[in-house]
Amino acid sequence: MSTEKRLDGRLPHELRPLSFEPGFAPHATGSVLACFGNTRVICAATLEKRVPGWMREQGVEGGWITAEYSMLPYSTHDRKARDIAKGRLDGRSVEIQRLIGRSMRAVVDLKKLPGYTLWIDCDVLQADGGTRTASISGAYVASQLAVRRLMADGVLAESPFTDSVAAVSVGIFHDLEIADLNYHEDREASVDFNIVMTGGGQYVEVQGTGEEATFSSEQLARLLDMGKHAVAQITARQAEVLG
Repeated sequence: MSTEKRLDGRLPHELRPLSFEPGFAPHATGSVLACFGNTRVICAATLEKRVPGWMREQGVEGGWITAEYSMLPYSTHDRKARDIAKGRLDGRSVEIQRLIGRSMRAVVDLKKLPGYTLWIDCDVLQADGGTRTASISGAYVASQLAVRRLMADGVLAESPFTDSVAAVSVGIFHDLEIADLNYHEDREASVDFNIVMTGGGQYVEVQGTGEEATFSSEQLARLLDMGKHAVAQITARQAEVLG
């Protein structure tokens, strides 16, 4: 394992300072402020007594989980226009919110949400790389908090969760294999991966690409291993917050 220091002083495998602040959005059923270094995302979960139209039309049992993702105008160095101002949803936002939804549904038994939709809203307050992985990791905590409240209120009979889920970015920056990339590293990385895994060590999704570069099978194996260990640390922090 390399001991070369990164620009922010971290070792290649080290995560940025990580925290989850529960109850950040009091009107949501469950919420958390997820902080990965200077990346800060509000994740909120709210239960709605209805399911998508396609489920009703096809007679599909159970419930559904869906997500919405947005970056607030002041979350980046240059102001980012709101999607409503452009008259359409940004393609990147669509991709990320679908990823969040898939990641959550991978660890939930939807039949235990009968007739309900669990909405997950992820709003980026400050972006410094890894907003999608922070959103997924925070969405799980917010959803667990929501489910616990709903069970205590007698709305849900039992928890629908089958496992936990978390995500992290890994990549190659100036020939150095690193985890949890900040904006500067992400911008200049020659290889960039987003890894989503369950607490049990199963992969949910792996998104990876060479940015005008290639990578070997050996590098891929090392990046996946680095991601696995990083996700395990995030999973442990989630468990601490959830008690």
